[in-house]
Amino acid sequence: MAHFEKANSIGEWLDQRLAVNTLKRVMQTEYWIPKDINFLWAMGMVLAATFGILLVSGIFLLMYYQPNIDTAFDSVNYTIMSEVGYGWLWRHIHGVGASIVFLIIYIHMFTGIYYGSYKKGRELIWLSGMGLFVAFSAEAFSGYMLPWGQMSYWAGMVITNLFSGGSLHADGLVEWIRGDYVPGQAFLSRFFMLHVLLIPLAIIGLIVLHFGTLRIPHVNNQEGEEFDYKEAAELYKAGKVKESKVIPFSPVFLSKDIFVMGVYFILFFYLVFYHFGFAMDPVNFDPADGLKTPAHIYPEWYFLWSYEILRPFPTDPGLIAFAFAQVIFFMLPFLDRSPNVAPASRRGAFKFWFWAMLIDMIVLTFMGKLPPEGIWSTIGLVAALAFFVLWIALPIITKTEKKL
Repeated sequence: MAHFEKANSIGEWLDQRLAVNTLKRVMQTEYWIPKDINFLWAMGMVLAATFGILLVSGIFLLMYYQPNIDTAFDSVNYTIMSEVGYGWLWRHIHGVGASIVFLIIYIHMFTGIYYGSYKKGRELIWLSGMGLFVAFSAEAFSGYMLPWGQMSYWAGMVITNLFSGGSLHADGLVEWIRGDYVPGQAFLSRFFMLHVLLIPLAIIGLIVLHFGTLRIPHVNNQEGEEFDYKEAAELYKAGKVKESKVIPFSPVFLSKDIFVMGVYFILFFYLVFYHFGFAMDPVNFDPADGLKTPAHIYPEWYFLWSYEILRPFPTDPGLIAFAFAQVIFFMLPFLDRSPNVAPASRRGAFKFWFWAMLIDMIVLTFMGKLPPEGIWSTIGLVAALAFFVLWIALPIITKTEKKL
């Protein structure tokens, strides 16, 4: 009994200083979620949980990783994988997590596009989410450098060369980023700092911002129906309606999130134990060698679509195309001129735009892994041009869309 009284006194002490109970009420029991939403709305929590696993596994790897160009490769591929107890497990978890997290991000992004989660007062939800996408991309790229294998070195060389700006010849900027003329110790040290400290802090801040933007305008629902969430909750609690349109975030919706996460982690650890190879490039098991260029340099699968947009064009147009691809998704809330907040299936031409964009990005991803020759080069060029045509067409087809 004394323990309960002590816990209560601690809770009261914290509540008086941090308004803990008020925060819990505002963020949980008084945070109402639409009732008619499916498992895809749980992807945000799945993403946050995966980021947590990446943080924990990264801390364990950090205990033995050596950020030195002479010892980094061996510290990852021999010390961690062979000499440290269960080091292989933590590396598999981190590698699979780093790859799967982008699958979750893309599912989350296209769910938002399909259901119009970026429209009508929800622009900041989309913009903060795209900020997270950029931060996760930077985190993944910086982490890919750390094993200091062949693909780490040469992918770092190619990607940092993009900052030369083609005919702008901004070579000084590239050297400033690398800390040298070619990737070396300064390069590895900088990306190590970015990966383990600066970018994770940015991701945590953006996650807080993203959840905050979700709290104010509320998430939308499958049908795009707009209503007063607080009023709907009060009507149900007062017994004036038979069935509520909303449910409290905690514990009702949170229990659905936890169920989806349970299923997800079964699949996640199945991959960790039995199919981890997809997350580890075989070329990267060779030590970095600046005098031996790989036959075909390519990034990880989650960057392949934007890489393929760059490849078919000459240097300057290619860099412009690549920059366009990185920025254009941020502009989605402003390019979609339709007044309708509804699923794509009910939005006429936008339905075809959505599926065309999804298929085009899948094609770009597959083409990005293949050598740019023969028929593959032609398909990659057509898919890249289709990407631009689709974005140019978006404001036209949505402006003519009839109000539902």
